[in-house]
Amino acid sequence: MKITECPRDAMQGLHDFIPTKDKIRYINALLKVGFDVIDFGSFVSPKAIPQMRDTAEVLANLELESSKSKLLAIVANLRGAEDALQHQQIDFLGFPLSISETFQQRNTNKSIDEAIAVVEQIQNKTVQAGKQLVVYLSMGFGNPYDEEYNPSIVSEFVAKLNTMGVGIVSLADTIGSATPDLITAVFKQVISDFPDLTISAHFHSTPQKAMEKIEAAWNAGCKSIEGAIGGMGGCPMAKDDLTGNIATENILAFCQQKSIATNIDLAEFKKAALIKSELFG
Repeated sequence: MKITECPRDAMQGLHDFIPTKDKIRYINALLKVGFDVIDFGSFVSPKAIPQMRDTAEVLANLELESSKSKLLAIVANLRGAEDALQHQQIDFLGFPLSISETFQQRNTNKSIDEAIAVVEQIQNKTVQAGKQLVVYLSMGFGNPYDEEYNPSIVSEFVAKLNTMGVGIVSLADTIGSATPDLITAVFKQVISDFPDLTISAHFHSTPQKAMEKIEAAWNAGCKSIEGAIGGMGGCPMAKDDLTGNIATENILAFCQQKSIATNIDLAEFKKAALIKSELFG
């Protein structure tokens, strides 16, 4: 199982600004754990996401020399992508594309068609820079806006991304509404339709439903999943009440139960979790 840790997603919706030194301390601890990827920050408007206004400063102080983890930064437009691509340390750019017209406007102030055009521009820039683009398909398991939804619509969006050369797509349960049956149906269809793509899972969930979501994705063929220690975070653009990320603890417990290999150093994970509790509760 490949595991992405998402401190950026965990922190971005918090009201009080987290001191830069604390972010650096926490992410440096995560870099020792063995996560495949760390979603560490974002290059977006500080007016939109004020918590992430210090991403470049955080990046400059990360201890990357002895870490095998790769870094991912979220961008919402071409300018943000160009800013992120100035930093050699970043391996992946992540872009939030929604299959919901309402949420795309709410999240990036663009229509879906406009956002897809931006994805193509960012993909070209990313390839030129020798990096990879990860597209997050938000509202990938339904939305609260009464818009048409079914697994085939998700597959149609992935087809467009595949045509552009995007190699990694993360299906996001943005409001935490996905059921095991729907997760199974979506991942089976998308993985079957696009066997050469990396299809990852980004779930938001109540703690009670976390394990069943992880199991449904794994059984449907998904081998890459994203979480946040303690189940922190959620999408601040989705609803007023945030539904937290899948807790990384749940992902590790599932892998242990099923004897699924990971790269995680459990001793270092416990140290990082203690720092998280100290800083964020």
